[in-house]
Amino acid sequence: MTDEAGNLGQPDPRQEKFTIDTELLTEDQIDGLIDEYCTRYHGLNDTENPMDEKKQVRAAVDRGDLVVWFDPVENTAGLSQPK
Repeated sequence: MTDEAGNLGQPDPRQEKFTIDTELLTEDQIDGLIDEYCTRYHGLNDTENPMDEKKQVRAAVDRGDLVVWFDPVENTAGLSQPK
C-alpha cells in the first residue's frame, strides 16, 4: 500500500523534459529542429537571413553545445544548451 499524501508535490518524471541523443533522430528531423532554432531564436527580427546560421547551429549540435530536448506534456521538441 502506498501513501498518496506523501507523494503530493513531487513532479511526475514522465512529464519532465528530457534530452534525446541525436543518433536516434533522422537527418530530416535534426534539420527541422535547426531550421526552427534559427528562425525562432536568431531569426526574423535580428538578422536579414536567419538561415545563414544553419552551419554554425549544426556544428554546435554536433559538438554537444546544443542538445535536443523533448517535452512529453506539450509534445514538442527543440534545441537548447545542455543543463
